[in-house]
Amino acid sequence: MDEKPGDVLTIDELSAYLKISKSTFYKIVREGKIPSQKIGRHWRFRKGAIDHWLEKTRANKPGSGGTQ
Repeated sequence: MDEKPGDVLTIDELSAYLKISKSTFYKIVREGKIPSQKIGRHWRFRKGAIDHWLEKTRANKPGSGGTQ
């Protein structure tokens, strides 16, 4: 796999990337709604998986132009 170090995000980096508060991310991570991996006490997120998740969730929203 050809992942670069920047392809794995911390919750702080993901929060800045998506402009969503960390507390919101902790909530959706606990609910299992976002692709994530817990390593010890820390959560990590693959940028490619997050981008795919964003596209998939956008495509499932009414009025988004995607399929339902």
